[in-house]
Amino acid sequence: LGPKISKKIARVAVVSASKSPKRLLEEKLISFLESCKTQKQLLQVQLQTVTHGLQHNDYVGPRIVAASCRITRIDYARQVFDGISQPNVSVWNALFNGYAQRDLCNEVLLLYKRMRSFDVMPNCFTLPVVLKACVMVKDLRQGEELQCFSIKTGFRSNAYLGTKLIEMYSCAGVVALANKVFCEMVEKNVVTWTSMINGYLLNKDLVSARRFFDLSPERDIVLWNTMVSGYIEMGNIMDARSLFDRMPCRDVMSWNTVLEGYANIGDMEACERVFGEMPERNVFSWNGLIKGLAQNGQVSEVLDSFKRMVDEERVVPNDATLTLVLSACAKLGALDFGKWVHWYGESLGYDKVDVNVKNALIDMYAKCGAIEIAMEVFKGIKRRDLISWNTMINGLAAHGHGTEALDLFHEMKNCGVRPDKVTFVGVLCACKHMGLVEDGLAYFFSMFTDFSITPQIEHCGCVVDLLSRAGYLTQAVEFIKKMPVKADAVIWATLLGASKVYKKVDIGELALVELIKLEPRNPANFVMLSNIYGDLGRFDDAARLKVAMRDTGFKKEAGVSWIETDDGLVKFYSSGEKHPRTKDLQMILGELKSFGILLDEEEDLQEHCM
Repeated sequence: LGPKISKKIARVAVVSASKSPKRLLEEKLISFLESCKTQKQLLQVQLQTVTHGLQHNDYVGPRIVAASCRITRIDYARQVFDGISQPNVSVWNALFNGYAQRDLCNEVLLLYKRMRSFDVMPNCFTLPVVLKACVMVKDLRQGEELQCFSIKTGFRSNAYLGTKLIEMYSCAGVVALANKVFCEMVEKNVVTWTSMINGYLLNKDLVSARRFFDLSPERDIVLWNTMVSGYIEMGNIMDARSLFDRMPCRDVMSWNTVLEGYANIGDMEACERVFGEMPERNVFSWNGLIKGLAQNGQVSEVLDSFKRMVDEERVVPNDATLTLVLSACAKLGALDFGKWVHWYGESLGYDKVDVNVKNALIDMYAKCGAIEIAMEVFKGIKRRDLISWNTMINGLAAHGHGTEALDLFHEMKNCGVRPDKVTFVGVLCACKHMGLVEDGLAYFFSMFTDFSITPQIEHCGCVVDLLSRAGYLTQAVEFIKKMPVKADAVIWATLLGASKVYKKVDIGELALVELIKLEPRNPANFVMLSNIYGDLGRFDDAARLKVAMRDTGFKKEAGVSWIETDDGLVKFYSSGEKHPRTKDLQMILGELKSFGILLDEEEDLQEHCM
């Protein structure tokens, strides 16, 4: 490419035309800069600009900086910029845009201050970029200064600049100033109206948003979608649906918004009806349905929908889809299905670039019991985030690998990653499984002293469980009394369970009294203390509790198990509800019995379960 460019530039330099040779050369260099795709090509064109002495040219200079921002690292673009002795406003704008495209908003604001210190006057392309940076970092003071400057310099009539001011004030919660900017604007387009309406919605003023919507002289599909979405975010699905039905034309985003609205309020019947009515679906439509099913406890349907999406509709999932489905596999213990999703994600390349998918894989494998595979996935992540560490630590702790979990915690700190409240749940869980009472208490108190993390109910529950397992029930009761949060039913149930193991009737009775206050309809608590009485030969007390349990009018919920088969997931209940193929199952169990495979207690168990 180098020699070819040199020859073309040489030819252009001697061409006689209506434009001067210098101008023709500038245009050709600019064309080459805009067509560059690699850093090597960029460097070759830069060499030609230096050869012809145009690296500081008012036309070529901004294009060099813009191309550097687009192709190379931003620090190289800054180096090119700093090499220009007296950059004009176009050069400054090119670097502003480079920083903005990488969401380096603070750098944009610092660069603007430097620009003003050199007395370079911004133009109509400068202020919107800087204002957008103010919006992103919520720098209201800087934004107000820009507004004053725009009024003094005559940029006030710029519709784009006015729209950015409205966004800035709305994001800062000063919607009255946003409205003032809106009213003072000479020319308002549909984008301006949409920005003002969105400002009211951001500040939870649905009435004003609807009033402006009704007053808007022009409504495009973005404005309609904004208003419908506003109703849904406020939980008003009825008005959202009414407005949706009035829309003159709808796109797939309109349908997706209403679909997610029904999913958010738990009306999955309406959600699936909307999904079925959609004339066109994209990956976000499927994500809305799958997320709704997951949020509303229909976890097995998540897997069915994903299979339908991939096999029947041929829709390519994105990272969000895979994360949702892997989370469902984790909850169901569907290891084989999770492995297939892993393979499918690898074929799409998500496992190499997306840490969220990797984290979901760690979680799925850990919760399905494949802790070794979870560790392999963890080790394969080049840039681990806090969630990666937390998921692996908690996974190891949950499966009794306490030593490995604590080792990983220390490795995490050595890597400069600051632990959070989720990290300490895993650490305390590891101590609990290993019986490390002193270490567990030390970690608990270090949460606040070393990391300024206020212990929450989960951490306190781990400590109570740690003390209870070790037999320190009296200390556990004292800890509960001094806890920074009020004990919940899980904590008292933990103490009740431990009182059965260590035959501490007084503590069991205390725990039951608290549990009755928190869960008056849960008969399982009565059963636990009744068993303690039975173990100690206090049968009158056990009988009294059974009567009290019967008087509540509630029955203990049946246990449930999931089994993964070739046809999907099958649910079994320990009692009450029966599997639709109970007779077939009983026949198979009878055949096994005839071969002497079932032991006596297994026979009793299967009769109870069936």
